[in-house]
Amino acid sequence: MTQLLVKLEKWQRNLIVLWIGCFIAGIGFSEIAPFLSLYVGELGNFSKGQLTIYSGLTYAITFLVVAVVSPIWGRLADRRGRKLMLLRSSLGMAIIIAACGFVHNIWSLLILRFLQGLCAGYIPNASALIATESPKEKSGTVLGILTTSYVSGNLIGPVLGGLLAQIFSIRITFVLTGILLLIVFFLSLFFVHENFKPTTTTNQKVNHVSTLSQLKNPKTIIVLLFSTMIIQMGNNSITPIISLYVKELMHGIGPITIAAGIIAALPGLSTLIAAPRLGQLGDRKGNGKVLIFGFLFAIIMYFPQGLVTSVWMLGILRFMIGISDGALFPTIQTILSKESPPTLTGTVFSWNQSFQALGSMFGSLFGGIIPNFFDYNGVFVFTAISLLINFIIVLLFLPELRFHAKKKS
Repeated sequence: MTQLLVKLEKWQRNLIVLWIGCFIAGIGFSEIAPFLSLYVGELGNFSKGQLTIYSGLTYAITFLVVAVVSPIWGRLADRRGRKLMLLRSSLGMAIIIAACGFVHNIWSLLILRFLQGLCAGYIPNASALIATESPKEKSGTVLGILTTSYVSGNLIGPVLGGLLAQIFSIRITFVLTGILLLIVFFLSLFFVHENFKPTTTTNQKVNHVSTLSQLKNPKTIIVLLFSTMIIQMGNNSITPIISLYVKELMHGIGPITIAAGIIAALPGLSTLIAAPRLGQLGDRKGNGKVLIFGFLFAIIMYFPQGLVTSVWMLGILRFMIGISDGALFPTIQTILSKESPPTLTGTVFSWNQSFQALGSMFGSLFGGIIPNFFDYNGVFVFTAISLLINFIIVLLFLPELRFHAKKKS
């Protein structure tokens, strides 16, 4: 393995190592999700209402911190290098997630989940490093390939985490996850290369407004960040209701939890298949065209999800949503990298992570509230309408993606 890496070009070696790193990071971030609420229940004698509130806080606090601190880490990445941020994130996450296995009260867990948010940033910094270190003509392809890494990790993580918790214990699973992330730290330390050139002192002292003024097309950046939030909001809106919706479609009979798990995993599977191919298509035909396709395809696939009458129909439509994700997320990252000067790529990608974290928060919130007024199908209709509005905004404010997709992207 080591000899193979040495023979490759530096950007190819980075891609392989960071693919492995993001894959393991994706597993680490997602494998504790299925049993986190169960772990909260082990930390005290809570009522049902208290357990729900504390579980919600445990999930939400990490996303909230990520949204707030990501721009700070992004600016530091532009000053000190993205590799340093990879090391900070992977080592910090390894220590903190492992420590979660040793807590004995909810407040200690909440503090660690807060610190986990502070240590986030491995995947966006890996994307920024790949975007700046790879040939520009291959950026869409390599970012599409990199997308498959953390999507695959997120796909495998919940299943692996459930198995580890069943075989060992929840506490041991936290420790094993920390060990996995420690491996990511050493891979990044020894095998990732960055040809980093620090920015000048003048450029270091910037705020968000002055940073936007340094961008060639700040309007494009703003619209794409907003799009990231809406797309992620749609992805997360089904999370609070997926098991309940599947139960309703199966009339409460059969292996409901298994079916819900499969339904939840299907978008990740199709994203894994579609993202590299759509990234290559964007490099050939224009990223704007792929972005427009992704929006239209998602809108068409979301509307009927609230009207299905069987779990099989829902599964097919959820699989299709993964294809739209494979078009949207890596294409947005590709355009962001091309519209950002190398000295600000880390900052822009950190903004993107902040908006993605906000999308995760809003999606979970709306997914829990809307069914109280419009039943489960209201979630899918709301998501489709949100994406439709987003699509119209893209067409209105970024006409260059529509008319000159190849030239501008």
